[in-house]
Amino acid sequence: MYRVPHPEEAVSQGDVFDGCPVFGLDADEEGLDVGSVPSSWTSRVVVLTQACDLALCKTVRVVVAIVHDAQKLVDDGVLKTEQIRDKIRRYQVFGWYFLPRNNEAQLPESLVDFRNLHTVPLAILNQLRERGQRRCRLETPYREHLSQHFANTYARIGLPEPYETEP
Repeated sequence: MYRVPHPEEAVSQGDVFDGCPVFGLDADEEGLDVGSVPSSWTSRVVVLTQACDLALCKTVRVVVAIVHDAQKLVDDGVLKTEQIRDKIRRYQVFGWYFLPRNNEAQLPESLVDFRNLHTVPLAILNQLRERGQRRCRLETPYREHLSQHFANTYARIGLPEPYETEP
């Protein structure tokens, strides 16, 4: 499922990076308004931009999603173990994508948060790659599965009410 790419290999879809700088506004913060100044932090991220766009140099900005340690989300009360085990691991929950542990890449069981997206300059990811902060890469067909789940999260059509069924 994973491969640790050679440091010389170009950035591609499915690459997982540690320490990626991201910026944003804290939506829970009181007093947040249009003039609020974004804060910055570093996070583990996964590249979502299509591999072909990166390979053909069609972009200089890359879409990434935050990758959370699954156990930390449980410890912080964000999710319950049962939710992860029963639904998220089976890819039945929009917005979350399960990544199994990978000892070689030092990646714990993790969840990709498709509701926490950022754009990062490709140059920053190349610097992280050169510094050895790329943990691993999702291999095909897992990379495509990640991409499909991302697309389904944003492309699904919400109906106003469920269909009626007969008993």
